[in-house]
Amino acid sequence: MNTKLKIAIIGAGSTYTPELIEGMIKRKDVLPISELVLMDIDERKLSIVGSLSERMIEAAGLSCRVIKTDNLETALTDADFVLAQMRVGKLPARVLDETIPLKHNLIGQETCGIGGFFKAMRTIPVMLQIAKRMEELCPDAWLINFSNPAGIITEALLNHSKVKMLGLCNVPYNMFKSIRETLNLNQPDITYLGLNHLSWITAIEENGQDYLKTALDMGLNSEAMKNIPSSGFSKELVQMVGAIPSSYLEYYYFKEKKLKLLHESELTRGQQCIQIEEELLGIYEDSELHAKPELLSTRGGANYSEVAISLVDAIYNDKQEVHVVNLLNNGALEFMEDNDAVEVCAVIGKDGAKPVPVPGFDNRHIIDYMRMVKAYERETVSAAVTGSEDAAMRALLMNPLVADYNAAYDCFQELKEVHKEYLPQFFPAVRTV
Repeated sequence: MNTKLKIAIIGAGSTYTPELIEGMIKRKDVLPISELVLMDIDERKLSIVGSLSERMIEAAGLSCRVIKTDNLETALTDADFVLAQMRVGKLPARVLDETIPLKHNLIGQETCGIGGFFKAMRTIPVMLQIAKRMEELCPDAWLINFSNPAGIITEALLNHSKVKMLGLCNVPYNMFKSIRETLNLNQPDITYLGLNHLSWITAIEENGQDYLKTALDMGLNSEAMKNIPSSGFSKELVQMVGAIPSSYLEYYYFKEKKLKLLHESELTRGQQCIQIEEELLGIYEDSELHAKPELLSTRGGANYSEVAISLVDAIYNDKQEVHVVNLLNNGALEFMEDNDAVEVCAVIGKDGAKPVPVPGFDNRHIIDYMRMVKAYERETVSAAVTGSEDAAMRALLMNPLVADYNAAYDCFQELKEVHKEYLPQFFPAVRTV
């Protein structure tokens, strides 16, 4: 690893980028970043967000060269870390992912619903292209991905490329933080496991005392993400499950209620995000602004800087500390296959991530749920890589938020057609972006 770091951000026009810049500034004494490449194909957003990033870095006194580019080769060449936060098709594609499924009485949701399935179809081919270029231009670099659906993309890249890669999400960080604060604990030993956006806290211990039973007796919920409407879980539900679910489990446990709310909503989350994004970009254009605005926390990216840049810090400085990441199971969970991407605690250092084993885990509800959704994820990756419509339909029939052949088929065909320009695996003649 170089003593001077080059970090490339792919999708740097995202309004989340100031979160990452804030994290880099906070760790300027331990991360000697000499070159930061901001890469995006959206010229307007890259100009606005990139300029704010430059002002933040200059105001913080970082001696760091900042390059704004739409050229992938410029970004990747000799990079040490590549941070990916892409949205292929941008927010209008998300709106289609959310609105069209409602016509078929399905939840579109951009990670776990059929909308998430199509986001994977659009994103995986592009991520595999980036991985291939990384193998050529920066073979020793780490790819840290938080493009959604993060777990499925991890499953695809770690089984279909040779890059060193970890998938990342801020849900676990926010869950741990809220559990510590609610139970007034300092450094509890928390067992967290699942798949991305299908996860549970299954043990909480500090100083030899078991706090999970306390949490279940309280009916404790972890903090919900700002970007999804949440009603919370009842005491009876968390006691029945025997663990504290992430707020995304509401889509599975309260499927009909969620669907009704989506039908009744005036705007989809994607449409709300378009409004928030334009407001943020307007704020970012202020040449007097030199810091991350508070409004960004309502976009759903709270604590991304802490999660992402602390992971870079742990790898670069060989800190051997525990983070929750998406990686291959490799025996950590005895009931999952070794090459299944899972979201678990892992010890992070210069050699990468070593998943922390959870021996003897026996919560049958969680085991069966994870196996079912992993079957969906495997078929999803197969469809994304091969363009097999049979694999796509097998995937959707295994997804608890779809699981109806006629609705799945009709919705699949309609979404496939509207996203045609981003789906080379189904339409080989079209070009990806």
